Amino acid sequence: MKILVVDDEQLLVKGIKFNLENDGYQVLTAFDGEEAVETAKKEPVDLIILDLMMPRLDGLGACRRIREFSNVPIIMLTAKADDMDKLMGFEHGADDYLTKPFNILELKARVRALLRRAGPREPERKKKLTHGHITIDPEGRNAYKGEQLVDLTAKEFDLIELLMANPNRVYSREALLDTIWGYEYRSDIRTVDVHIRRLREKLELNPATPAYILTKWGVGYYFKA
Repeated sequence: MKILVVDDEQLLVKGIKFNLENDGYQVLTAFDGEEAVETAKKEPVDLIILDLMMPRLDGLGACRRIREFSNVPIIMLTAKADDMDKLMGFEHGADDYLTKPFNILELKARVRALLRRAGPREPERKKKLTHGHITIDPEGRNAYKGEQLVDLTAKEFDLIELLMANPNRVYSREALLDTIWGYEYRSDIRTVDVHIRRLREKLELNPATPAYILTKWGVGYYFKA
């Protein structure tokens, strides 16, 4: 599970990160409220540990903005033991509250309890990708040439999905081998060329003069958007 830890005290963040990673969590970090919001938008996380007092955007503001797009569990940290601060945190969407200084074992217990109540995060659904007459559906792993369903092998689909998801980005043959096939195929650079040729034959209207699955001579391959 992935946890975002946000505090402007870098040593505290380092300590929390170390302890959570020792328990098997993947930990992302941020050091102010604005960075926390942007990270939460880009990276699906299972829980956020969020300090109340931070520069640029405080914890309450960050919590409120995160709640506009996510129901992720949030533990608020604060140096104040004031009940009003706790109430304000809950009003802005926090799920739990911990006053500094705190025992790391208590924080970890609260993390486990919140994650247990929240349950596993729903996997993010991948959207269909369409450029011109070519469409791929990552969820169903289907590819279409216009309205026609095209039969692709697993590696052919992985390759076209990577290229279409990163349009106009040129990949070297070595990079494609490492990403799609892994190092076991590193010695056979022709594997990429063969799969690109097959994709053109199956998806391009005119494989001899492809419009989308293109070669950057001397560099590699890319999908033109």
